[in-house]
Amino acid sequence: MRGYFAVGAEGLSKRMNLGNLMRSAHAFGASFFFTVDAAQSLRKAPPSDTSKSPEHLPLFSWDSVETMDLPHGCQLVGVELTEDAVDLPSFMHPLRAAYVLGPERGSLSPAMLARCDHVVKIPTRFCINVATAGAIVLYDRHRALGRYAERPLTAGGPKAERPPHTHGGPIFRSGRRPPGA
Repeated sequence: MRGYFAVGAEGLSKRMNLGNLMRSAHAFGASFFFTVDAAQSLRKAPPSDTSKSPEHLPLFSWDSVETMDLPHGCQLVGVELTEDAVDLPSFMHPLRAAYVLGPERGSLSPAMLARCDHVVKIPTRFCINVATAGAIVLYDRHRALGRYAERPLTAGGPKAERPPHTHGGPIFRSGRRPPGA
């Protein structure tokens, strides 16, 4: 897959949720993980992160929304049940994205929502566990941006393999081709 992504949470208080979310981020190939305004005890990977993700991807702990320092060009995608949020199955994921989820028994702060470039919601009847929500969003990103065969119209697997990607010729920004090209 092209691009990169990160996963984080604002205001987490439960170590098991952090560990499970970090494990999912690692499993789906996140470039880094972050927390914002997390409890002091959650500034390192808990035992529920059985993949030991901090050995494989950086963990950033920011004290507030204002101190977040995402890479240039990285779009922040909030995952929250708001009326104006885009349903996840209809959302086109940015190539460079950081997904942020809210705390247990709470929501993303107004400051965090204001900072988000996009807000998506998982179309469920009620809130689900933060670690489960994170895994669903990451699966959707993987499914949407990965190179998979199209789903068939009938039950079962694809009837044909997805053709391999073919690269086009070089693109010259000046509009002129160099000698011999």
